[in-house]
Amino acid sequence: MNHMDRFIATVERKAVDRPASWLGLPIREAHEGLFRHFNVRDINGLKTMLDDDIYPVELPYHSPVSDAIYDAFDFSGKSRGTAGRTLTARGFFYNRSDPGSVNDFDWPDPSKYIDPEECKSEVARVPEDYPVMGVIWSAHFQDACAAFGMETALIKMVTEPEMFMAVINRITEFYLEANSIFYSATKGKLHAVLMGNDMGSQTGLMLSPSLIREFVLPGARKLIDQAKAYKLKVIYHSCGAVSDIIPDLIEAGVDVIHPIQALARGMDPYRLQKEFGGKVSFCGGVDAQNLLVFGTPDMVREKVRELKGIFPTGLIISPSHEAILPDINPENIEALFSTVKS
Repeated sequence: MNHMDRFIATVERKAVDRPASWLGLPIREAHEGLFRHFNVRDINGLKTMLDDDIYPVELPYHSPVSDAIYDAFDFSGKSRGTAGRTLTARGFFYNRSDPGSVNDFDWPDPSKYIDPEECKSEVARVPEDYPVMGVIWSAHFQDACAAFGMETALIKMVTEPEMFMAVINRITEFYLEANSIFYSATKGKLHAVLMGNDMGSQTGLMLSPSLIREFVLPGARKLIDQAKAYKLKVIYHSCGAVSDIIPDLIEAGVDVIHPIQALARGMDPYRLQKEFGGKVSFCGGVDAQNLLVFGTPDMVREKVRELKGIFPTGLIISPSHEAILPDINPENIEALFSTVKS
């Protein structure tokens, strides 16, 4: 099987020669150690060496505020770039209660900051037999938390729900517009998208399932439906212990739950396979909090063999967080991918 065949079969829980795998998104500070260990010059060389099965392409976005779609809103008013992005600082809507004030913010126009030709060229760089995964995030809930400040946002869900919904709905509209540009420009060349919101902590959800269903899932469904209209596989991201809302994500049309955060409560792979294995696929499973940082290559090999036994298909084997950090031992990354293929 080539990369495309293996990815599609894994996602659709069909027989595979081996499970699909994905490196994730190494942060820039991790590049030097990985490139040195694998004797490569760039990410393309690293992916070729590891022979993983998914090629991510971030939606290209360039505005006066940010060069990343996940950082498009300057709710804190602090500075350009991720240094000014925070969930905990007071956001633009911190002390606003009138839903009509939603238009007081200077909402960016995605058509000004997303170039369809750049979208096409970024996707065109991908080797031919790779499935292309658009990294769009579309984190409407996390952005709504930043719009108020997280504590205030969660309070307003209960005390001023119309105000919270006005903001999160406006954020969702932005992402629907942005994604439409990206999808239209790359139609027929894109195969999957990575989107989602962090809704889980190490021990449980950050808010009740009922609040998620009322305030988060309506926008998520619109974003998922939009991707499905372009016949894209939807990989939905939420860190943490999110098992209580997996049935809701399945009902919303998600194809892959990302990640299996290995140490989070309720995310045991045996349980996930038993309860949901016939209904949805997963990505992750190799613990990036402890195992990949402090474990030995033999310990990593043992975990990958265990995951392959639990999920002969239906699991994209990957680190349990998409961001590969500098504290992860490159020898453990090598052990992960060599064992996937063994």
